[in-house]
Amino acid sequence: MSTEIRNQANGYLEFWNEYHLCTLTTVRPDGRPHVVPVGVTVDADAGIARVITRKSSKKVANIQAAQPGQARVAVCQVDGGRWATLEGTAEVRTHPAVVNDAVARYGDRYGRTPAPEPERVVIEITIERAMGHVDAPKSKAVNVAA
Repeated sequence: MSTEIRNQANGYLEFWNEYHLCTLTTVRPDGRPHVVPVGVTVDADAGIARVITRKSSKKVANIQAAQPGQARVAVCQVDGGRWATLEGTAEVRTHPAVVNDAVARYGDRYGRTPAPEPERVVIEITIERAMGHVDAPKSKAVNVAA
């Protein structure tokens, strides 16, 4: 399990398993942020977050424009006063088995499997930092900023 996620307060990983729309922030070649809504799945054991998308998307182009291993990204989700952010480096994966696994994970989290898409790829984020503010058991909020 990712040390960053394991070290968060109770409820942090559970929050990442709830149904929430998220955002992905990538960095354009000119240094400006590019923020878009996405669905995110988190594999805490592997320390990876995944986003499925089309290979022609701007977010994929931004990641591929970075030096290998240097595409800095963040994914975030918000629900009222609860929020969580994961930061790390991203890579674009195209292997059909990797894409199918990511689609299945998306289906598990969001309750629907996306229609087949021949341009589908996976953005895999190696989680380097986790932070947030989520409700602990019994609705007591805890600050878990890293």
